[in-house]
Amino acid sequence: MLRGAHAITLDAKGRLAIPTRFRDWLREECDSQLVCTIDINHPCLLLFPLTEWEEIERRLRQLSSLNQQERRLQRLLLGYASECELDGNGRLLVPAPLREHAGLEKETMLVGQLNKFEIWSQAQWRLQIESDLAALPQLDWSQSTNLRDFSL
Repeated sequence: MLRGAHAITLDAKGRLAIPTRFRDWLREECDSQLVCTIDINHPCLLLFPLTEWEEIERRLRQLSSLNQQERRLQRLLLGYASECELDGNGRLLVPAPLREHAGLEKETMLVGQLNKFEIWSQAQWRLQIESDLAALPQLDWSQSTNLRDFSL
């Protein structure tokens, strides 16, 4: 399981060091093979173990390239998808177009989301968390059947 928010540093070559606690799991789960692409709703990146990404590709393949909305989704997610491999030091190279999309600079956040990571600039992450926390009191939880009975 990929969870937690981790402050990490993007080096001058555009590499991120994955926290040690995830490295062994990623080596076992996906042989250190990951896929990074853009998030279509937020200024961040999505980093998937290859096994998870293959499921997304299967679902994308089922979409119609003749439907404009479905084609846009395919174009963005697949067009930006970049295979990444953890090196011997647990680092992965984030390609320049992806770094530009997310506005990544030195200070970044790696945020576990169960089956994937989100990669944010620290500044954008803070803004997103502030926005999410401010929106919580106004949400109508009954509108979502999945959230209606959710409690901690």
